[in-house]
Amino acid sequence: SPPEEVEDTSEPTKRDRSHLENTLKLNEDKPADDVSGVLQRLRKIYHSSIKPLEQSYRYNELRQHEITDGEITSKPMVLFLGPWSVGKSSMINYLLGLDDTPYQLYTGAEPTTSEFTVIMHGPKLKTIEGIVMAADSARSFSPLEKFGQNFLEKLIGIEVPHKLLERVTFVDTPGIIENRKQQERGYPFNDVCQWFIDRADLIFVVFDPTKLDVGLELEMLFRQLKGRESQIRIILNKADSLATQELMRVYGALFWSLAPLINVTEPPRVYVSSFWPHEYHPDTHKELFLKEEISLLEDLNQVIENRMENKIAFIRQHAIRVRIHALLVDRYLQTYKDKMTFFSDGELVFRDIVEDPDKFFIFKSILAKTNVSKFDLPNREAYKDFFGINPITSFKLLSQQCSYMGGCFLEKIEKAITRELPDLLGSIGLGKKPNVLSCDITGCGESPKNRYRKP
Repeated sequence: SPPEEVEDTSEPTKRDRSHLENTLKLNEDKPADDVSGVLQRLRKIYHSSIKPLEQSYRYNELRQHEITDGEITSKPMVLFLGPWSVGKSSMINYLLGLDDTPYQLYTGAEPTTSEFTVIMHGPKLKTIEGIVMAADSARSFSPLEKFGQNFLEKLIGIEVPHKLLERVTFVDTPGIIENRKQQERGYPFNDVCQWFIDRADLIFVVFDPTKLDVGLELEMLFRQLKGRESQIRIILNKADSLATQELMRVYGALFWSLAPLINVTEPPRVYVSSFWPHEYHPDTHKELFLKEEISLLEDLNQVIENRMENKIAFIRQHAIRVRIHALLVDRYLQTYKDKMTFFSDGELVFRDIVEDPDKFFIFKSILAKTNVSKFDLPNREAYKDFFGINPITSFKLLSQQCSYMGGCFLEKIEKAITRELPDLLGSIGLGKKPNVLSCDITGCGESPKNRYRKP
């Protein structure tokens, strides 16, 4: 209708997008570095050297973390968190150039995103229901089924044919609404957030400087971000809506309210800008905002380019945990066998061991005989629960987990940790900086002592 057309002419003018395309290398015709060969090798190492030990000692029941093939081959994930109406969806629309297209995410002053929206690459635009996403084991979202049907109705996937999404996946989350009880959401909101936080390569926590309110749900969220500080970037969005002096005050106030929530020596990087397509307000620091935006884009690009290194390091860290778990279960089992006599009551004997593992030097012996850091040892209490579900007699000793053709489970995982995964890292590093990832520097070549191999 004519009146609307008149309105359109007074639309704010749009900024030039060339810095976006250049920094994120969206115009390059050459395919993004081919990583399929490396991924195949990584999958092979995982399935042949790590998974057998993981399954044999039911590691998944201790950590609730199963690695699916979808997770090994998935793209880096960028998670957007923060209160409602701070511009998370607008920022995604802007980065992908979706404004004024049928694909754009809904935005507005009211809480608009009530779903977890996964924006990924696809040949043509389409929407995928959460129930379908969780049912597809080739995707990395199948573990989300455990949060129940109510949650899956709040999960939505959007496939968009965009160059950036060939290399990264975005996840938009429902805004944090203060004073809102979890029950009102109808699904375990914090647990779902934690699932995404644990898998995100980059976490953007977005704030609106005009309504800075750190309430309960946000405090809860920062508690969940503990240990992921290096992935967090804080974004003070809509920065051109304030005068400079006011913006400086807000910047200080933000740090003041976040300081108790993030106690790390190095504060997270804060980006101050307005992430949307419109021109900045006149009389604001345009040059600064543009520089900040380019820094953020470089940061995003870095994560995309380091994705294979991060993936291999993640699998190696997982392997180290599985190995420690197997050594501990083996130690519990050996202690149990040593204490058992013909007349013993097996249950009583084992309860004694589980209640006070230190009396039997279970954890100390692992530290003494294997090169495990005491900081990597799992919580003792966790093993009470673990053995409550898995009787000790259902496990085999590590020394019995060997076959003539396949070799020993423990030796295979140790070879993966000390040789195969570092070599795979090195093979990627060659193209970039030679030997930077070699074992001389990381110390990964140090062979673990193996008390099962006969001298």
